[in-house]
Amino acid sequence: MLRATAKIPPNRRNPAASRFAPDRIIFSGRDSRGPNFYDEVFMRRLLPLLFLSLLAWGDEPHPTLAIGSSAPDFSLPGTDGKIHKLSDYSASKVLVIVFTCNHCPTAQLYEGRIKKLADDYNSKSVALVAIEPNNPNAIRLDELGYTDVSDSLAEMKIRAAYRHFNFPYLYDGDTQSVARAYGPKATPHVFIFDQERKLRYEGHVDNNQRESLVKTQDARNAINAILAGSPVPVEHTRVFGCSTKWMSKEAGRLDELKKIEAEPVTLDVASAADLTKLRSNPTGKILLVNFWATWCGPCVHEFPDLETTWRMYRLRDFDMVMVSANMPDERSGVMKMLEKLHASGRNLLFGSTDTDAMQEAFDPKWESGVPYTVLISPDGKILYQEQGEVDVLKLRRTILGNLPDPDYIGHRGYWATR
Repeated sequence: MLRATAKIPPNRRNPAASRFAPDRIIFSGRDSRGPNFYDEVFMRRLLPLLFLSLLAWGDEPHPTLAIGSSAPDFSLPGTDGKIHKLSDYSASKVLVIVFTCNHCPTAQLYEGRIKKLADDYNSKSVALVAIEPNNPNAIRLDELGYTDVSDSLAEMKIRAAYRHFNFPYLYDGDTQSVARAYGPKATPHVFIFDQERKLRYEGHVDNNQRESLVKTQDARNAINAILAGSPVPVEHTRVFGCSTKWMSKEAGRLDELKKIEAEPVTLDVASAADLTKLRSNPTGKILLVNFWATWCGPCVHEFPDLETTWRMYRLRDFDMVMVSANMPDERSGVMKMLEKLHASGRNLLFGSTDTDAMQEAFDPKWESGVPYTVLISPDGKILYQEQGEVDVLKLRRTILGNLPDPDYIGHRGYWATR
């Protein structure tokens, strides 16, 4: 194969900015050992302290609400389009607040159990409210490897509808003011209040993310005790899940994006034989193949979503190949588009002007144009196929429902069923 490679050049240092670099900070001190001696020593000692202070500020502690505390007030938008307040639930004898989210695989495995809690106690004057505490801008793409969507309010609406949530699902990600007041350590994290809205229990739903291994139902035990007017047997338990994504972590996401944009972009010329081999999927992974062209509007429109999908799942047993159906002599235009989109995955270009033969080589049944997308299992089975623009949510759910889960057993089953 012939290859064209474009490497993103390193950032050039800004001369104007360099004048203000720490080693160029100048004060007016003078002595016999040379100009600025004391000032330079002072700054060398001060700057590390300032840096550590900034880190500490960015990672400030968020203490968890203490047992016996009153429920902090809230006024938050829900996936139902309404604003929900603490006072809206004043008639209930027990209020259960669950901090949870979309992207965390542990939180996903608890969705069914949270729905069952809401359903089982709905007629017993128990209100259950879920709050999403994460700031979406603090979530890296490599933290989205087990989900179809992230944690914005718009994406919460997608998840709530897809999974038929039977409880209010509220968004606190923009300000995180409610999360700071309650202090959830991870998702999910449960807070249970009595009729006077005093905190009687905080911790996990139960003692194991795998439902089949659960031995203690601590949240249920707490609810039952409060309804019976009895002491809660266990007031605090450890939580287990994904850490709360405080907005101070946004720098990590930005750093990840910079690294992605610095990855080299390559383009290989593919023969008909190469496409036939591609269709057989010799990768040993779930393989997504997309045929596109620079002159195809729908192709260019869906390209960023496909790239994002690859970046979300590429640390798992998943790969993607983008095949340009442009003519071989249009390589420079294809490269320009790939560079613009920072498409650092595997990119191929038709190596022949005989488009019909290239289509036949990959799929004899492919009789239309582009975009054309196929998801192939390691044994060559077609898992998803679309001649036209993809439904990216359906595609992602199909990927997740077929990815092996040896490192998180049960997660594949979550996506394979509704």
